[in-house]
Amino acid sequence: METIVVTTEADIRKWVKEAVKESLEAAKPKEVLVTNEQEALISRKEIAGKLNISLVTLTGWVKQGLPSHKQQGRVYFLYSEVMEYIAKKRPKKKYEWIN
Repeated sequence: METIVVTTEADIRKWVKEAVKESLEAAKPKEVLVTNEQEALISRKEIAGKLNISLVTLTGWVKQGLPSHKQQGRVYFLYSEVMEYIAKKRPKKKYEWIN
């Protein structure tokens, strides 16, 4: 003989509530970036506009080591980190012109 389990509406509501709560907990960002000056994260489009470069160029720079931060599947930047990286990567002058 088989056992038949009858669920009530209250049981179903409880299970759905628990499932939604677990999903929301899993969707929270695992790491929130906090800086000393509370500098805001800026989007790819914003940083590309400030640097006057295309999003394709920006993607190439990220692949080459430009500091970026991923949160919830999106990529963000700290302006100060980007400028510091660019200053370090800027090519040194090979020749100085003598006037």
